[in-house]
Amino acid sequence: MIEQFKAAKKAAVPILAIESFDPQQTIRNVAKAANGNTPLLSWDLVKGLNPLNQEAVPIATDINAGEDPQIATGNPTEMLSKITRLPANVLVFMHNAPRYFSEAGVIQGIWNLRDVFKAKGTMLILLGTTFMLPEELKQDVMVISEPLPDYAEIETIIKSITADAGMKEVEEMDKVGDTLVGLSAFAAEQTLATCIEKVKGKVSINRKALWERKCKAIEQSDGLSVYRGKESFSDIGGYDNVKDYILGILKGRSPARSIVFVDEIEKQFAGIAGDNTGVSQDQLGALLTFMQDNEIMGMIFIGPPGCTKSMLAKAAGNEAEVPTVIFDIGAMKDSKVGESGRKIRQNLKIIQAISQGKAMFIATCNSIAILPPELRRRFTLGTFFFDLPTQEERAIIWDLYFKKYEIPEEQRDKVDDSDWTGAEIKNCCHIAWMRNCKISEAAGFVVPVAKSAFDQISALRKQASGKYISAGTPGFYQFKMTSELHDMYRAIDVSEKEVKQ
Repeated sequence: MIEQFKAAKKAAVPILAIESFDPQQTIRNVAKAANGNTPLLSWDLVKGLNPLNQEAVPIATDINAGEDPQIATGNPTEMLSKITRLPANVLVFMHNAPRYFSEAGVIQGIWNLRDVFKAKGTMLILLGTTFMLPEELKQDVMVISEPLPDYAEIETIIKSITADAGMKEVEEMDKVGDTLVGLSAFAAEQTLATCIEKVKGKVSINRKALWERKCKAIEQSDGLSVYRGKESFSDIGGYDNVKDYILGILKGRSPARSIVFVDEIEKQFAGIAGDNTGVSQDQLGALLTFMQDNEIMGMIFIGPPGCTKSMLAKAAGNEAEVPTVIFDIGAMKDSKVGESGRKIRQNLKIIQAISQGKAMFIATCNSIAILPPELRRRFTLGTFFFDLPTQEERAIIWDLYFKKYEIPEEQRDKVDDSDWTGAEIKNCCHIAWMRNCKISEAAGFVVPVAKSAFDQISALRKQASGKYISAGTPGFYQFKMTSELHDMYRAIDVSEKEVKQ
């Protein structure tokens, strides 16, 4: 970022936008890189235009005409009009600039500075986390980014903070560093400092508290949350093919440093064709560009509801001991112009920092046909079909939930589960536990999705057969009419002819 700033200053770029999660640190970095005698001014909505060094004091006094800065230049349009009088070689930092791009006066005020500042070698520096420039400014503003601290920078922060606290050595430095990656320098410092504790004279880092505060910091961004469940693949019955495949990737030559989970991705972009606001198209474009430019890995899980697609995706992070970040695109939508695009781009930068450039996206889907084909192509690790579990897989799932809910032997009677999903088996065991009754009694309150949504599941199986990889066994999924399925279809009044079809 500093090298790009120096190049812009040398070329007399009049308007520069810097994307930064820590604007105060950015100002310090730019000030250090600028000539020591360069006057530095800062503007924000509350304080107005104020000097940042001694050289800028008389300039600010002149622009503010001796009045209180907040009164004289608290309005952004008025401030932009007045700074046209600035002398040569001045830097003006405008905080939270994207917040004012909806105001026509601000857009015009920034545009009016281009030729004036170019001639003087003066620069307006717009600060914000992410920039979606108005059409009127796209050709006149240069945008650069100051990324979140990388692992090496985080390690320097850890050593400095722990040394100040009296710690001679940091245990498991790599894990502490991984926890803090994805935060700004200031947030990392504050998070770590509040998690250092002294117990019986020994200074140490409370790793559990550190992780929780890291999660809270990430969750300040709309649409991002960190999954805190403890499930592993051993808690999920069946689907061995996709489990083995994921483990091979997570423990392979280029392991992912985070799992990004997108639930029911088809709903996240539902109605994109009829969206006349351009919000969904812009969000889709941002995601496509991010995955393409950063060579992001990804896979799609498709299948009937309740077949543990989401559970397996979330458990992948625990298997690899990396964070699973839930990416909710719908929660990033905003009624304000440009805010939806800004939010998704900001969150993608956070994902990139958390994963240190090695994120793996896992998206679940109940109807892949409505997904834009260009989005499907980005998930280069394959599409896996999760069918209803087999008899052998159901036996494993029953055993898992018998143990989880501590169902006694005398209550474990048999039920007809030929069309049940793993979620329905779990639900049945949960009901039996709550009511302290037999499994057969609890089963009377379970309606299998294979019956309630028979048509949809039949269509899904037909669509998947021979096209997607089987989550359960090696190779492509092939729909086979077993005797078990034959009986199930006949039980819901499907004719013999329709069964054969």
